[in-house]
Amino acid sequence: MQLGQNDDQERFIDENLRRVYEETVDEGIPDKFKDLLKKLKDQEKNNGRQQ
Repeated sequence: MQLGQNDDQERFIDENLRRVYEETVDEGIPDKFKDLLKKLKDQEKNNGRQQ
């Protein structure tokens, strides 16, 4: 393998990893998880009042 090929392969891997990461970040949080987080926060507030 030549040195230039190794650089090209690393660049290819870097670009694809960045693309996948950006796509994942852009997806956001599904509504199911948002609802679950809200329920947990509400539950924590209610438990804090009882103590």
